[in-house]
Amino acid sequence: MDAILTLLGLGANLSSSAGSPADALRAALGRIADLPGLRLAAVSRFWHTPAHPAGSGPDYINACAAAWAAEAPGALLARLHGVEAAMGRVRSGRWAARGIDIDLLAVGDGVVPDAATQDGWRALSPADQARLAPDRLILPHPRLQDRGFVLAPLAEIAPGWTHPRTGRTVAQMLADLPASALKGMAPAA
Repeated sequence: MDAILTLLGLGANLSSSAGSPADALRAALGRIADLPGLRLAAVSRFWHTPAHPAGSGPDYINACAAAWAAEAPGALLARLHGVEAAMGRVRSGRWAARGIDIDLLAVGDGVVPDAATQDGWRALSPADQARLAPDRLILPHPRLQDRGFVLAPLAEIAPGWTHPRTGRTVAQMLADLPASALKGMAPAA
């Protein structure tokens, strides 16, 4: 398999064995850079962002990274989960506060597992988004187009990446967001 541009989202809002949330992102990026068969190409600035959903915990530090990877998305996600576990991540609940979170946002223009499944998860109502979690990897990440804390840092490193199902670039998706989706966000100093 040839290397494919892969987009990652990172976030933390609790201290961890690596230190502060910003320290956790730096440590995770270092571990990701050390993964065999993966080459980091770009990393966004770190962003201060309110917890999602509102009131669910302390504010986050978020960032995005682009990497070249030459393995199947499921195998890559397993290795990213291994990085999280090595840093002490325990999955305690949906949208829970955490010391590190690494999301696989997209692998090139791939759609996993298929277009109908991706479209269905992307179209969920806000109430169903909070209640349901997929039982398998879905790419592109089904909430990518809705989240300022993903799109603002992603626009710094991959503004022209185009969602294979919507045909919208990262820059266009960011411009489409309501102001409320970016409220309280700011680049970290």
